[in-house]
Amino acid sequence: MAWLTEMAAVLADTVFDVLPILAVLVFFQLFVLREKLANPRRIAIGFLYVLVGLTLFLVGLEKALFPLGEVMAAQLTADAMEGVVQGAADPASLWQRYFWVYVFAAAIGFATTVAEPALLAVALKASEVSGQSLNPWGLRIAVAIGVAIGVALGTFRIVTGTPLPYYIIAGYIVVIGQTFVAPRAIIPLAYDSGGVTTSTVTVPLITALGLGLASTIPGRSPIIDGFGLIAFASLFPMITVMAYAQITQFRAQRRSRRPEEDS
Repeated sequence: MAWLTEMAAVLADTVFDVLPILAVLVFFQLFVLREKLANPRRIAIGFLYVLVGLTLFLVGLEKALFPLGEVMAAQLTADAMEGVVQGAADPASLWQRYFWVYVFAAAIGFATTVAEPALLAVALKASEVSGQSLNPWGLRIAVAIGVAIGVALGTFRIVTGTPLPYYIIAGYIVVIGQTFVAPRAIIPLAYDSGGVTTSTVTVPLITALGLGLASTIPGRSPIIDGFGLIAFASLFPMITVMAYAQITQFRAQRRSRRPEEDS
């Protein structure tokens, strides 16, 4: 019965969180637009779906995804921790021993991003408004590669204990530089791509990985070092999406020059 009590508590919190959104929508529909609600029965059913889905999702995060990320971080660092015995060595000096942690971080970042519903929606809409000139899969892969690089670099930062601002400042310097040379049409989409990665699938696993890694490495604080991976996951997709557009533009220019050179 304990799980039913916990589920009911999460459901009550979810209702409390979602009701203001519903209240705002109904208020503007009835008192600002002065229009009746279209299909109120469908809206009510959809609202129930949202409540049930969010409740199950939040319980799943607490019971499965967060523990899974922490356990995998502990298992991946077990071999590396052999060199850090009773303070004999600092983890930063043994960063190369955490190779599989970096590989796992990149793989989980790539996989969760490809499966991210928000990114899929943005990619399909971008392809639609661009007249199919933008490949949805190309955009998704570019974003996923950016998240993979960012999360792997973020785990390296946790292992070495280097300050987070150095990485973020350097990354945004690259973003600003690319903004001046990347195709103008891709820049707003690249900026949005960084935001859509921080959604329902990616955030829980990456956060759990960071907290688990910081908890298992001596001298690292879960508060100071455990968080920050999401910043990497938001930053690097902007770089890779603009790079993807620049490479695509360069290849298109080369193809257009070939007939002139042949003639």
